[in-house]
Amino acid sequence: MKTLNNILPDDDGGGRRIIGLSLGACAVFFLLLARLWYLQVISAEDLIDQSENNRLRFVPVAAPRGAILDRNGKVLVSNTPSFSVAVIPQDVKNKEQLIDNLSRYLNLDRKEIETKWNKGQGRAKYYPLVVASGISRDQMEFLEENRLALSGVNIEMKPVRAYANGSLASHLLGYLGEVSEDELGSERYRDYNAGDYVGKSGIERSWESYLHGTDGGRQIEVDARGRFLRTVAETGSSVGNTVMLTIDLEMQKAAEQALGDQAGAAVAMDVNTGEILAFVSSPDFDPALFTGRMPPDIWKKYLDDERHPLENKALKGMYPPGSTFKIITAIAGLEEGLIDEHTTIQCSGSYKFGNSTFRCWDHKGHGTVDLKKSLRESCDVYYYKLAERLGVDRIAKYAKRFGLGAPLGIGLENEKGGVIPTQEWKLKRFGKKWYAGETLPVGIGQGYVLTTPVQLASMIATVANEGTIYRPHLVRRVVDSDGKVLQDFAPQTLGKTGLKPATYRFVKEGLLAVVNEAHGTGGSSRLWEVKVAGKTGSSQVVKLRDSKGGVPYRFRDHALFVAFAPYEKPEIAIAVIVEHGEHGGSAAAPVSAKILRAYFEGKGVIKKPVPKAVPKEEEGGEGVAEPDTPPAQPQQ
Repeated sequence: MKTLNNILPDDDGGGRRIIGLSLGACAVFFLLLARLWYLQVISAEDLIDQSENNRLRFVPVAAPRGAILDRNGKVLVSNTPSFSVAVIPQDVKNKEQLIDNLSRYLNLDRKEIETKWNKGQGRAKYYPLVVASGISRDQMEFLEENRLALSGVNIEMKPVRAYANGSLASHLLGYLGEVSEDELGSERYRDYNAGDYVGKSGIERSWESYLHGTDGGRQIEVDARGRFLRTVAETGSSVGNTVMLTIDLEMQKAAEQALGDQAGAAVAMDVNTGEILAFVSSPDFDPALFTGRMPPDIWKKYLDDERHPLENKALKGMYPPGSTFKIITAIAGLEEGLIDEHTTIQCSGSYKFGNSTFRCWDHKGHGTVDLKKSLRESCDVYYYKLAERLGVDRIAKYAKRFGLGAPLGIGLENEKGGVIPTQEWKLKRFGKKWYAGETLPVGIGQGYVLTTPVQLASMIATVANEGTIYRPHLVRRVVDSDGKVLQDFAPQTLGKTGLKPATYRFVKEGLLAVVNEAHGTGGSSRLWEVKVAGKTGSSQVVKLRDSKGGVPYRFRDHALFVAFAPYEKPEIAIAVIVEHGEHGGSAAAPVSAKILRAYFEGKGVIKKPVPKAVPKEEEGGEGVAEPDTPPAQPQQ
């Protein structure tokens, strides 16, 4: 009988080797079978996907944003083609070398490219990562010539914003920028991808959902090196909706030219609808620079400019309204029965209250002052005494009736609401009680009172139409790419002031005198063809009683002016603030006059130039202008 020992070779060591080799071969064979089973069964789907991804790529096609037009259909913002450099990281063999090459070829900072590259981490595979936008044609041709040395690099043509009038209305229109990581994590931008451009400010941001179209894409076939072979399928992109603003382009130009290089803001508003006709914040900036690559020297220039060109002063600038606030104090006094049109006080140039002396801007005093004169010559003592009798809470009550102290919902994000102080407000804000002496500065628009230019325009518009507060708004309608009106924004009433007609009559007579009578502080805003009513203001930045000569720019008083016209049947209201302009009558009122002139010239009411009004500046005051000689032409 044969046993195992009988069939094994005599050499026991050799037999064990054969068995070991056989078992090893079986194990390898088993592992190969298992691997084959894993690849064919378990991973088949993934591998097919990977293979398809290597062969087929989806290239997104950015949708053009909708245009922004003025109220007459004139283009403010449109699109223009631009070339961008995109990288597909999965196709890049040597990242560091590629970044070095791109930095050198495109004259870009290496860290800038790296930052953009890192921002694309975690995005979909083979999704192009834009590392440079707005490259020149020469740069594009150079990259094309060196394409073999730039594996993973593609040149894309994308629509970018074209601002038809350069920096005009830059704060209103806003600018675009790449969506940030924080934004990508928010619900608002959940459908966006890294590298997408979104509105960062102004209309571009606040109306992003309307302006942003629907992106399309192309499915392309590539070779083993990722080079394009053919387009397999294509989905067209849909252009965003067109947003038509309430702004009048010609008015906007006139308002910006009127303000010139002065820092400040100007807002012109339709008295009977709330439509904003001009919206200026000065200085402006070039919004096109934000879409591409901002030159470092220009960025530094913006940051170093003490006039703060990147700040939207019309929307977010909160200023003491100065003597323009006397309109509210006068209304409160009339409504509460503390004064009438004949009530007089004596102004000797100052008013002593407790241990403090409150001075009038005219140190010589205004003598006997009634309501009309108090507005015409902007007597501070009149309003110190009236404010003392009213108390801060009653002044606040009427200010809030005009919508002051809260955002008005103009249609732009981050609108400021200003401050209308009360006793309760101070207790909550500072944990301290209100002192009676603090009420007197409130009566002349100083102290804790803060308003925005938009609010001041709304306030004087409400006075002009005698009690209807219209929501100031900037968008008239939204239209889709087929011309279909998606939304039409009708005037919206925020409320009624509910004041007596006589109150408006007395106040408006005073405002007419400000511009048109001798010693009125707003004579430099006069138009001979149209009756203008208004109110000047100067608000202290710091407590420097004499802000003339030698006072640094940043410490000089702000100059303000609010106005409406025509006096008999108001159509337009204006608020102007010239930062550190010192006197409302000499700095802000002439700006208003130029804007009003542009408006009435546009309507054909004013046909010929009129003599320029030259204001007479009073030391420490608001700039009193004597009436000019009427023009030779008959008045309308």
